[in-house]
Amino acid sequence: MHIAEGYLPPVQAAAWFAVSAPFVVHGSRTLVRQVRRDPESKLLLGAAGAFTFVLSALKIPSVTGSCSHPTGTGLGAVLFRPPVMSVLGGIVLLFQAVLLAHGGLSTLGANIFSMAIVGPWVAFAGYALIRRAGGGMDVAVFAAAALGDLATYCVTSVQLALAFPDPASGFVAALAKFGGIFAVTQIPLAISEGLLSVLVVRLLTRTSGDDLRRLGVLRTPAEVRA
Repeated sequence: MHIAEGYLPPVQAAAWFAVSAPFVVHGSRTLVRQVRRDPESKLLLGAAGAFTFVLSALKIPSVTGSCSHPTGTGLGAVLFRPPVMSVLGGIVLLFQAVLLAHGGLSTLGANIFSMAIVGPWVAFAGYALIRRAGGGMDVAVFAAAALGDLATYCVTSVQLALAFPDPASGFVAALAKFGGIFAVTQIPLAISEGLLSVLVVRLLTRTSGDDLRRLGVLRTPAEVRA
């Protein structure tokens, strides 16, 4: 779920912009260096952004009455590292807010923090740990996509609980409520996104193997640990 326009108190909405801004600035510089160093990676950058846009634009009704969607940021985090995804994810969220009324401009900072910052960092951490432990590419990519998806919704639950604490029990009860609402739908979605990301990486390995090797993605576990 993208937090909708006007759904957060103005002070909290502004705070999430302030928290997200340094990551986006750093990511922009990283993206510029990536393009200058490897101009041929532009096609894969576009593909990673398109993958995120399409998956995160899917609105799937939840049995709890809310809507959920995959995020698509785990794949980009594996290919280009999390800083780049803060920019690609931010662009995706901006276009969705303007063109699809999916999310909002006032809540853009909060949505960037959950989907384009925390999600990719958790995804890459899971991927890197599994590869360093000797795990195969498929397992690592699956974990990256699934964990990044789940982490996004955990952060969104925290954001909503901070904005709307339970009148009787406060933040903790609100967090349990929002987390429970999302978990029913998001866990199977995270598994589905993991499987889809594995298929995409397998396809890229066959069609763009040289690009993946240049990006350092196609390495044996021994090379990763070195």
